Amino acid sequence: MLRNLIHPDNRHALTVGIGLVIIGYFLFALNDVVAKFLVASFGVGQVLTIRAIGAFAVLVPLARQQGEHPFRNVHRPLVQILRALLITLDTALFYAAVVYLPLADVMTFYMAGPIYMTVASHFLLGERAGWRRWSAVLLGFIGVVVALDPSTSAFSAPAWFALIGGLAYALTLVLNRSLAQTGDATLGIYQGLATFILAGAASVFDWRSFTMAEGASMLLLGVIGAFAHLVVTRSLKLAPVSILAPFQYTLLLWGMLFGFLFFGDVPGPNMIVGSAIIVVAGLFISHRKARKVETVPDSDLPAQLP
Repeated sequence: MLRNLIHPDNRHALTVGIGLVIIGYFLFALNDVVAKFLVASFGVGQVLTIRAIGAFAVLVPLARQQGEHPFRNVHRPLVQILRALLITLDTALFYAAVVYLPLADVMTFYMAGPIYMTVASHFLLGERAGWRRWSAVLLGFIGVVVALDPSTSAFSAPAWFALIGGLAYALTLVLNRSLAQTGDATLGIYQGLATFILAGAASVFDWRSFTMAEGASMLLLGVIGAFAHLVVTRSLKLAPVSILAPFQYTLLLWGMLFGFLFFGDVPGPNMIVGSAIIVVAGLFISHRKARKVETVPDSDLPAQLP
């Protein structure tokens, strides 16, 4: 697939990598717009169940093409299960949050992932971080508090859905590091299977009839999400993370733009200030990590974003 289309030895690999990561995050944002429309009319469990089927349509053929055997000699099965459960939780909470909050608001809490990941890696993996990174972590948490706006929304359920979902997403990234031997398509199949089972069970209590166009839109969520993940994964094999890391925050820009165009959302001052602080802190953490390693293993790549 992408591996056959783009070769890392190409002298234009850096440019291609930047182009791919921009396209990937645009697709993620577009995916979230479709999801926000759908969860306004259908239960989160139903949307996630059909979305998983759409993802299988991309991931299963890709696994076969790359010679991956998802259910043969499963590497670290307990970690795989925990990761699949966490990413199902993170996606479900993201969808539950966008029912009530603007896209940009929810994305802001997820963009704090590198900050949460630094803390989790310290306690779970024993990774050391210097005072500069810890200062950035503290700054990032201040940004989260500002974005939460304690005077108004800190105790609203949707805000906490987004915050807890962002934490689950960060823990998923940490677990990715211990699953480097597992192929991208296989990881996607595991998380899709967990989502299909758990969301399918939940959807039994809130299954609603849908038109062919609505069903196709739910399937499209999985197709776009899987393809976006593969595009971003490939981009990080073509260019250093220090160059590509800032483009992750284009999700916020797309979230603000699409939120305004499709839903009339205008971010409040607290959200704008908080997101700016989170972005600065996240970029600094990425910069400090990039100074120690020149390349990024697959285990450091984003899990399939909501």
